[in-house]
Amino acid sequence: DREMVANATGCSSIYSGSVPSTPYTTNEKGHGPAWANSLFEDFCEFGLGMELANEKMRDRIVKLFNQILAGENAPAEAKEVLKAWIENMYDADKTKELAPQIEAIIEQGIAAGCPVCKELKGLTHFLVKRSQWIIGGDGASYDIGYGGLDHVIASGKNVNILVFDTEVYSNTGGQASKATNVGAVAQFAAGGKDVKKKDLAGIAMNYGYVYVAQIAMGADRNQCLKAIAEAEAYDGPSLIIAYAPCINHGIKGGLTIAQQVEKEAVEAGYWHLFRFNPALADEGKSPFSLDSKAPTGDYKAFMMREVRYNSLMRANPERATVLFDKAVANSKAKYDHLVEMQNMYADEFGKKD
Repeated sequence: DREMVANATGCSSIYSGSVPSTPYTTNEKGHGPAWANSLFEDFCEFGLGMELANEKMRDRIVKLFNQILAGENAPAEAKEVLKAWIENMYDADKTKELAPQIEAIIEQGIAAGCPVCKELKGLTHFLVKRSQWIIGGDGASYDIGYGGLDHVIASGKNVNILVFDTEVYSNTGGQASKATNVGAVAQFAAGGKDVKKKDLAGIAMNYGYVYVAQIAMGADRNQCLKAIAEAEAYDGPSLIIAYAPCINHGIKGGLTIAQQVEKEAVEAGYWHLFRFNPALADEGKSPFSLDSKAPTGDYKAFMMREVRYNSLMRANPERATVLFDKAVANSKAKYDHLVEMQNMYADEFGKKD
């Protein structure tokens, strides 16, 4: 009910912005997310602009509150409420609690002829701390809009980026992106992509002050919700990368079994679940948590249930075998690296899992 969404053009903008269907709703007060769409090459800057504008408007509120506090006309009780808001302006629950009281104070001030209160009347929708989210696909996040994404997380601002990773440019017809996995067939990779997927999560974690998580709802709903809640609570930039089965994958069984596919992707080691929370380091705890277990499924069997992989095996078995072996090796190396990270942080913070 306090969410702001900057959405990149793509599949998520189609199903989010099409009438009469929408994945968003409102509560009993009529409050819900505010959503807007931009190009997929500038969606992160678009979201950062929302956050900067919100900060500027809330700075105006502080300035006007301070004018009232410095004056002699406001009742002492009203001044205490305004002081409490200034002290807790970044606390979502507290600002929700104080907002109705402040709105009543403003109305009383307007009735008494207060010009500052009249100006504050137009700013009351900025009283509750907003939650800024930036949503896009892997084409936008890993590739064409990556420069903007990197700029935004490097800004240190309190924004949350959610990436739907389909491993291909989905909405524009299935072109390969830097998120496309080794061996996958896509436009501009008709013979199967032969270089490994970009490690967007690893790049972001190297900043040290960015909350980072990889999730797959069908594999672990609790981990998914925990990551989203932690990202929202983190006072700084966050990046959540979600595995997203896509029609371009050509999944045997179709997208009706997408949640099951996500589960099998994690079991096969095709996708890994983890969270990196810098706030825990400030508490003397390990910031890194590897949430998926060692793979138990068959990586190649998982690949072969999807047309993007099995089409290469049919067309060029020799090349497919080479690339699929490479993909398996990359996956094992990635999981081993994540285990090493977990042990490194555990050793540093005195607890080995």
